[in-house]
Amino acid sequence: MSANVVFMGTPEFAVPSLEALIAGPFSVVAVVTQPDRPSGRGKKLTPPPVKLVAQAAGIPVLQPKSLRKADAFESLAAFRPDVIVVAAFGQILRPNVLQLPPHGCINVHASLLPRWRGAAPINAAIRAGDAETGVTIMKMDEGLDTGPMLAKRAVPITPQHTAGSLTAELAWVGGELLVETLSAWLAGRLQPQPQNDSQATFAPRLNKEEGNIDWSLAAVDIEWLVRAFDPWPGTFTFGPRGQLKILAVEVVSLPDLPAHPPGTLFKHHKMPLVATGNGAVRLQLVQPAGKKAMSAEAMLNGMPDLWGAQLGEAA
Repeated sequence: MSANVVFMGTPEFAVPSLEALIAGPFSVVAVVTQPDRPSGRGKKLTPPPVKLVAQAAGIPVLQPKSLRKADAFESLAAFRPDVIVVAAFGQILRPNVLQLPPHGCINVHASLLPRWRGAAPINAAIRAGDAETGVTIMKMDEGLDTGPMLAKRAVPITPQHTAGSLTAELAWVGGELLVETLSAWLAGRLQPQPQNDSQATFAPRLNKEEGNIDWSLAAVDIEWLVRAFDPWPGTFTFGPRGQLKILAVEVVSLPDLPAHPPGTLFKHHKMPLVATGNGAVRLQLVQPAGKKAMSAEAMLNGMPDLWGAQLGEAA
């Protein structure tokens, strides 16, 4: 079924959904995205990834600072959308926007709702040690990811997944599922299913302070945290030479691990390990202050005084 679609999205996660709509049996009449932002060392104004895709396809682009302003809403309404599709847009939609299209506003959400409503569902799923996550296509209402669901698709979380790699995978799954679901929705073949609010969990926006590793946690919790915060906001600790970014670790399961206080950096079977509240993790990739990322072995070859250091306390 052909339909006029307005797409709202901003980061890389939203790109496959937009590309799938453009290639599908729909007419994408406009794209709404966030304003260009300063980026990089030179703070050069950089367009959102979604804007670049829209411009390449010749689709009009709106970049309002807020859809709450009357002129922004009027510009949106002028496109007379049959449906609005949202994927990681970055603004909360008010009732006037939700009620504008006859077929409502459809959201591509990166979790298996009602688990992990909120701004950072992918990070939350890895951090919690979930065995799987996925994508939910939902009809938006005025709540935070509370609307009825149209479709779900699960994706296993592997030990190799970081937030970055899982985001990329879910983005493509979301694009595929969106086109299948939207066609059925517009044709009247889908009945929205309400969420079970009693099973809801929440994934609030991340902040950098959460990346400060608490070595009293279990080794597996620390490994989940490092993967969940890769690439942003990153995890770190403190030692005798200041802040040390922790880019990759693995849980070590050895029967002869010596006992050390949590946060102790020690060598065992030639491996650089850090004691935790339960077990130990092997440091794999680190970044000392003022230096490039390197293996933990390379760092310690150049800084042998760190052996036996207590990590976790700011200098």
